[in-house]
Amino acid sequence: MTNNLLPRLVESEELESKLKSDGLVIIDLSIKMTHAQGHIPGARLLGYNQIVRAEKPVMGLLPTAEQFSQALSSVGITAENHIVAYDDEGGGKAARLLWTLECFGHSRYSLLNGGLHTWAKEGHSLTTETSYFEPSNYQLGTTSECEAVINGDDILKHLDDANVTLLDARSPQEFSGEKRYAERAGRIPGAVNIEWTEFMDKDRNLRLKLESELRSMLEAKGFTTDKTVIAYCQTHHRSAHTWFVLNYLGYKARGYEGSWSDWGNREDTPVEI
Repeated sequence: MTNNLLPRLVESEELESKLKSDGLVIIDLSIKMTHAQGHIPGARLLGYNQIVRAEKPVMGLLPTAEQFSQALSSVGITAENHIVAYDDEGGGKAARLLWTLECFGHSRYSLLNGGLHTWAKEGHSLTTETSYFEPSNYQLGTTSECEAVINGDDILKHLDDANVTLLDARSPQEFSGEKRYAERAGRIPGAVNIEWTEFMDKDRNLRLKLESELRSMLEAKGFTTDKTVIAYCQTHHRSAHTWFVLNYLGYKARGYEGSWSDWGNREDTPVEI
């Protein structure tokens, strides 16, 4: 099996034509009730809590290798599988899975453009039948070499680095400090705000906006492909979607695990309001 069973961003029509392809595994990160009411034929349900780790008050940390290995094994994934992920919210949870796969070195993956919203709205096949599969024993290694992840200590070292930019994917109210979900409100100094949903096209069933529009949006905010872009939100859930967009467009993108739940609860991190 090759890495290009499907493109990194896959449309519903193409996925439906490949549903029975060898090595393809579709992962549904929707809530259980939504999955039970209707899902893509063959899709396997994976709980979001299985792919994130918390050290309160810091949430949204990368899972341990043992935790993530157990999560993938529980839905029968092996190193040879090409994974297509989707959810019922436009892609945040699905993109978080894909970012985590990237961090652990599993590069065979795709995001279903628009997720369940697009698939169902446009009349593609849905089923309520349970998918049966054999659990696997996928053993993953360390993430120490991964360029997709960054932590708060490393961001502190790059605050004055002209080659590093910060994209805050939270709401404008969180960005301004009007809303606070950590000990301190505000933003990382120098960060620029693009709320994660701005990348979605509400007139096309939550697909990503056209590539030319996405590039124009990012360039208008000062983000260029020659610089590293660090994406963050509250827990790197929303900003995982942002990371996927950046990565898909060829940016050197990194996701801040823990995000504001880390930065805003520390005492050694500068805050801008």
